[in-house]
Amino acid sequence: MIKSNLDDLSKRLSAAVPSGFSAIGADLDKTFHAILQGAFEKMNLVSREEFEAQKAVLARTRKKLEELEAKVSELEQRTS
Repeated sequence: MIKSNLDDLSKRLSAAVPSGFSAIGADLDKTFHAILQGAFEKMNLVSREEFEAQKAVLARTRKKLEELEAKVSELEQRTS
């Protein structure tokens, strides 16, 4: 997904270059692609799949925390 968006963005940038530079269009496309890829790598982005996996882990952890909080509260009430 990210690669296709990156390819699309680099092609759009190449298309925005004035027509007098069309002879170097392929080189510009490769250059734009490399620059964009480097910039995105520095941003430490994650894939949608990794994001969704972490979201699921967080949801399970939150549920378990709520269960444990309820159990602790119940035990505290018993001992009071």
